[in-house]
This record gives sequence, structure tokens and C-alpha cells, in this order.
Amino acid sequence: MDFTLTEEQRELQETARKFARAELPALARDMEEKDYPVPHDMLRTYGEMGFLGVNLPEQYGGLGMGHVEALLVLEEFAQVSNAVAFPVFEALVGPVRTIERFGSDQMKARILPEVIKGEKVVAVSMSEPDAGTALTDLKTTAKPSGDGYVVNGYKRWTSGGGHSDYYVTYCRFSDEPGASGIGAILLEKDMEGMSFGKREELMGFRGIPTADISIEDVEVPAGNVIIGAGGFGKLMSAFGLERCGNATQALGLAAAALEQALEYTQEREAFGKPIVDFQAVQLKLAEMAMKVDAARLLIHRAAANAARQPDGLPTVYESSLAKCYANEIVREVTAMGMQVMGGYGYHKDYGMEQRLRDAYAWGIAGGAIDVQKTNIAAAMIGRRFNQRG
Repeated sequence: MDFTLTEEQRELQETARKFARAELPALARDMEEKDYPVPHDMLRTYGEMGFLGVNLPEQYGGLGMGHVEALLVLEEFAQVSNAVAFPVFEALVGPVRTIERFGSDQMKARILPEVIKGEKVVAVSMSEPDAGTALTDLKTTAKPSGDGYVVNGYKRWTSGGGHSDYYVTYCRFSDEPGASGIGAILLEKDMEGMSFGKREELMGFRGIPTADISIEDVEVPAGNVIIGAGGFGKLMSAFGLERCGNATQALGLAAAALEQALEYTQEREAFGKPIVDFQAVQLKLAEMAMKVDAARLLIHRAAANAARQPDGLPTVYESSLAKCYANEIVREVTAMGMQVMGGYGYHKDYGMEQRLRDAYAWGIAGGAIDVQKTNIAAAMIGRRFNQRG
């Protein structure tokens, strides 16, 4: 058991840190103010630097490294902002990994190099008006037609909706109830019958477009099937890595809040001395540090132990623990950061209030905090619980 990073990991982390802090703060502020996603030219720069392929196979242009390395890079970007980190999240731990894991060789050869180079963006489309936490209630269908499928349905809360080029879309391939008929198919933005709703106005997540998708008689070639009927369990098993990415996005916010609070409390004076000299401030800083370090350890444990699993993915138990804890502490840490900074923490020019707003999203996205707790309990007991009464 070794908690130190290898030289290779430290070099990768430092490269990501230098790039993120030199190139992204001004862009992140502008994206927050004007609410637009990472521009294409910067996305291509991400690709050139290798940040979009850290743990993707070398044969497609990736670096072929592990999940811990991917999360180290993601945290450095997330410390600047969740919005500038979002393409890294989608590529390294999100829907691109679903394609890499379950897609055909032809699909992977077509999509992965485009993503790794920063030329294309992939989103996941799961939730519907009546299917969020109860995802097996989804109604979007993929019906056989000729050499392919016709897809119909309506998707909600798609991060990247209207902006992304490809959509990993959960749907029903058969009329079997519950999870049995569910799989995933790849839809493309420009397919006839794809239309996108208005840009959602959210509390945070500015710079991460969110919109509904209306899917009307969209004709999709058979080669776009990622995983067919009965694949829901496999799709969910792959979600362990996404949970670690979600947790790392939260961790990035918390770590940045701690860093800013440490700097501020040493510079700000009251009663003739830096406010860090006051015990009440010291206690808050210590609490923030404990929570940040504990979250990072849980995330890295889940990612490191994935290498020992038959499928190479984090377990439900460890990934749910990491996500749940990081989702909870990021709200607490950013709130404490705001408190120690006083009026400056509440001011839009200084970034802390943005972190607090963004912090609340991660405990909702990707499975709410309480859902993670039921996952944890189920893993401990050894069986799933029927939530339908």
C-alpha cells in the first residue's frame, strides 16, 4: 500500500496543472459570464496535449494509462472550473468510455480518434420526463427497420444537449418490461428527426449546455448499436468510473476552495494581524482540509482497486462511497470557504460563490446522494432493494 504518486503520475499531474492554470482561468471566467462551452480551438489544444485520451487505448491515439492518471488530470482542470473540465470528464470517465467498452471495432475506430484529437464531443442521454432515478421506466424506443433502427422518444437533462456531436442514448430495443429490453444506441446531432429544446437556465453549470432532446423517427444504422436489449446491467456496471469522475469534479471545486481560503486568510488582516491567526479560522481550514483529503483518498482507492477487478472498473461499493462523500463535502467546503472570505466570498469576481453554486449539481447528477447511499447499503447486504414499494 503506497499513497505516493509515481514519477510518471507526478509529471502528468504537473503538466495538467501548469496548462490549466496558465491557459484556462480567463477562459473559465468568460464561459461563466457568457455561458458557452469550451471553444473548438481550445478543445483541439486539449487533444494535442493528450488530455482527452489519458486512459484510452493507444491504438486510437490515447495514452493508454490508468484511471488514477485520468482522475489526476481531471482534478487539475476542475480546480479551475467544472465547465473547462467537462470535455475531459466526458472523454475519460463518461460516455466515451461506454463506446470504448461496448462499441463495435468499427464504431471505436470512427469515434475515439475524433474525441481524443478534440474534434468531436460525445454526451450521454439517459433521463426522461418520467425516468430519472427510476431509469428502467424509460420509454424511448429503438425499433428494427430494414438494415437498422427507428428511434423515437424524448430525453431530459442532457448535459451537452444541442452542442455535442454524438449521444449515447439509453433506449428500449424490445417490449420486455424493466431493465430487460434496455440497451444503448449512438445518435448523431445532424440526423434527421433530432431536435433540441431551449438551453436550460440552471443555478450553476454555466458553460455546460443542458437541453432536452426530441427524437422523432430517427433512422439509425445497425452499426450504431452500442449494446442491445439486456445490456442495462453492463451499462450500469461501467458507471462506476463515471461516479469516480463525478466525485473528482466535486473534489476539484473543494480543493480549489481550500487553496483560495488558505491564501486569503493569510493575506487578510483584522485587528492588526492576519485572520489565519484566529483559532476560529484555523478550525475551519482544518475541517476543509480533512474533508478534501478524505474525498481524494476514497476516489483514488476506488480507481486504483479497479485494476484488480475482472472488468477493470471500480466497484459499486467503492465508487458510490467516493461519489457520495465528495458530493456531500464539496457543499460544506465551498460554504466554509465563502464564510472565511466574508463579502469577498459572496462576490462574483472572486470565484467562491460560483464554486458553491456548481457544488450542488454533483450530488444530483449521475445518481443523487441518497441513491449512492442505497447502493452502498445494497453492496454491504449483498442484494438490491426493491424501491417500488
